Amino acid sequence: MKTALVVGATGLIGKHLTIKLLNSGLYSTVKVIIRKTLQINHPKLEEIIFDFDNFDNSKIKADDIFCCLGTTMKQAGSKANFYKVDFTYPLETAKAGLTNGAQQFLIVTAMSSNSNSLFYYNRVKGDIEQAIEQLGFPTFQIFRPSMLAGEREKARFGEKIGKVVMDFFAFIIPDKYKVIEGEKVAQAMLAFAQKGFTGKLIHESDKFQNL
Repeated sequence: MKTALVVGATGLIGKHLTIKLLNSGLYSTVKVIIRKTLQINHPKLEEIIFDFDNFDNSKIKADDIFCCLGTTMKQAGSKANFYKVDFTYPLETAKAGLTNGAQQFLIVTAMSSNSNSLFYYNRVKGDIEQAIEQLGFPTFQIFRPSMLAGEREKARFGEKIGKVVMDFFAFIIPDKYKVIEGEKVAQAMLAFAQKGFTGKLIHESDKFQNL
C-alpha cells in the first residue's frame, strides 16, 4: 500500500483528513508534518516534528502529499508571514516531495484563487497553484472550497458572521458558493486521491457538497 503525508494536520481540514486517511485502509502509513503532537494513538500514524523555517527535505517523503496549510492576513500579522505560510511552505514541500518520489500532490487553496487578482490573498493562492503545476507532478489536484465552516483551534469571527448570513440565504445561493464544512473538503480530498487521475485537476466547492 501507499504512504500519505499531510501538511497542516492541525487545521480545520487537515485534522479531519488525517483521521479519514488513517481509517481508510488505503495507506499503510500516514505521516503528519507538525510542530507538536496530535495526541492521536494509531498504528499507522507517523508524526514528524518539523520546523518550516529550517526545512529538511529528507522528511518530505510519501506517495501522496496532502497540503492543507493556510492562514489569514490577521493571524499572520503581515504580508510577509502570510506569504511564507501560503506560498513558500507549500512550494518547498512540493519540491521536496517530488524530488523524493511523490506521485500526487493535493492542495487546498480557495474559491477565489487568481494570480491576476487585485486582492493579495486571492493572488497568492493563484500563484501557488501555478508554481506547483510547473513542477510537473504526475497528478496535481487543486481543491477550491468556498467559505469554510467547522471547529477551529482559533475561531475566525468573520467566518462565523459570514456563515450566518450565507445560511440564511442558502436557498438562493448556488452550490459553488455555499458554506462548506471542513470535513466535506477532507472527504473530497480522500475520494479524489484514489480516482487514479493524472495531470492537473481543479475541484470547485460544488463538487464537495454531496460526497
